[in-house]
Amino acid sequence: MVYDIVNKRTKGILLLILSAFFFACMNMFVKLSGDELPVFQKVFFRNAMAAVIAFIVLIKNKAPMRPSVKGSLPFLILRTLFGLAGVVCNYYALETLVLSDASILNKMSPFFAVLFSFIFIRERPRFWQWLILGGALFGTVFVIKPGFANAAFIPALVGFLGGVFAGAAYGCVRKLGLMGENNPYIVFFFSTVSTLIVTPVMIAGYVPMTALQWVYLLSAGITAALAQFSITAAYTCAPAKEISVYDFTQIIFASLMSLIVFQQVPDLFSIIGYLIIVGMAVLNYFLSNKEAKSKETASSEK
Repeated sequence: MVYDIVNKRTKGILLLILSAFFFACMNMFVKLSGDELPVFQKVFFRNAMAAVIAFIVLIKNKAPMRPSVKGSLPFLILRTLFGLAGVVCNYYALETLVLSDASILNKMSPFFAVLFSFIFIRERPRFWQWLILGGALFGTVFVIKPGFANAAFIPALVGFLGGVFAGAAYGCVRKLGLMGENNPYIVFFFSTVSTLIVTPVMIAGYVPMTALQWVYLLSAGITAALAQFSITAAYTCAPAKEISVYDFTQIIFASLMSLIVFQQVPDLFSIIGYLIIVGMAVLNYFLSNKEAKSKETASSEK
């Protein structure tokens, strides 16, 4: 029994690191597509590609194109609304911010995944986890750099809200996984419904694209789908409070891409913010791991 728990946790960790890499690639491709393309046009291609890939996976697995668990539809809808809001906020922030800044703000999602897991499935955080969430929020101040004189303040604030919405979406994913809903269907439902929602807005403001922009947005869609499959599987393998720290590897990937591809270097305040947020995430992991080992020891002694 203990081996199964540890094995699931390890699988969740590996899947989360993989999703972090794909999300960093997705953000890079979106930023490369250019600021002249409307946000909803980028969101459309990202989610449409993910919907096609999820549809192919469902067909290959001969899985039903409908919810497979009674009572899962409300959480599928919530996951879609929160997820779509998170993507729109993230893409808006990417237009202005340094890639690594936009990524770290979006990566507030693991902290909020813990919060929303408590709301949706009563996975009750400890007091020290609330303190760590507060510490992470303090770290975002250095990245956002409040003050309306700062031109990047509004995009940074929107990027932070994207992290909140993404955390709510992953809380729904955790709930759906525990209910037994099919992982590919979770991705398919979110991608398809969100694509339908943004289609009218995308058509109304459509901007013709170059061949290279098509390549970038299609690549963003493919990497987004791979990231969604990975992170959905990760949060169904283990609780957010045990594995979410590994989602912060996206900052490493994003920083490297930011430096190599865009020649962008974050300022000192942003770096301080990164260190605080990642430090809180690492502290959360070690304390959660210590608690899990204590429970395993107590269980084996009975």
